[in-house]
Amino acid sequence: MNKMLDFACGLAREAGGLIAAERQAGLRREFKQGTELVTQADLKADQLICDRIRSCFPGHLILSEESSPDLTDAWREPQPVWIIDPIDGTVNYAHGHRQSAVSIAWAERGRIEIGAVYNPFSDEMFSARRGQGASLNGKEITVSGERQLSRALIATGFPYEKDALAPLIRRLDVILHHCADIRRLGSAALDLCWLACGRLDGFYETLSLWDFAAAGLIAREAGARYGHFSDLPPGTHPEFHNENIVAATPAIFGPLQALLRDTA
Repeated sequence: MNKMLDFACGLAREAGGLIAAERQAGLRREFKQGTELVTQADLKADQLICDRIRSCFPGHLILSEESSPDLTDAWREPQPVWIIDPIDGTVNYAHGHRQSAVSIAWAERGRIEIGAVYNPFSDEMFSARRGQGASLNGKEITVSGERQLSRALIATGFPYEKDALAPLIRRLDVILHHCADIRRLGSAALDLCWLACGRLDGFYETLSLWDFAAAGLIAREAGARYGHFSDLPPGTHPEFHNENIVAATPAIFGPLQALLRDTA
């Protein structure tokens, strides 16, 4: 299993080098489904990652945002599954911001076992193996010791589609009234990793699986409590369910979850 983690971290670092070089050389921007930004670097990094996985693990499945997004119920698959986002935070990336990352997770028998999230612009590698803790550049990390919701720094994000903003605005209102402040940094994977290393105290958002598979494991292994602020539909898996995710330090998880549940 350590070899699998080393492979994921090495691959994330290689893809991170590619996206950094592509941005320096100049980006071409396109839009998927009319609203979602994508660059040639997303596609090149996706191809690099998928080619390496297929070469080394030909029997494994791949769930990728760019090239294979339609693998539903990944946790039910009998084969191991790689879950990748070649660039989490593409809008940040395309606008020259530093808050972007390559995210690679590996799942087997319905459990996410390995996660690697690499930000090439800060040279930070967040990684975790189930049951073995989480690390940043090889050093163990843990969540902050924040115990009071009123002092907590909470992160979230917003969807590309703008036709259902009312509940998001309600949540912002309640968070701003009950917590110290809110951050919208533009990369859910890095938000969860920042929770894992104590830079944030809580996080909530609805995402796609490739956004949170690796980072969710990293946060849990660093001591965060992780769940959802609405009931899970029947037949779903809590590690893989993408809607209304909430994660936080152990002391504020319950109050934060209850606060958000009232707005769901």
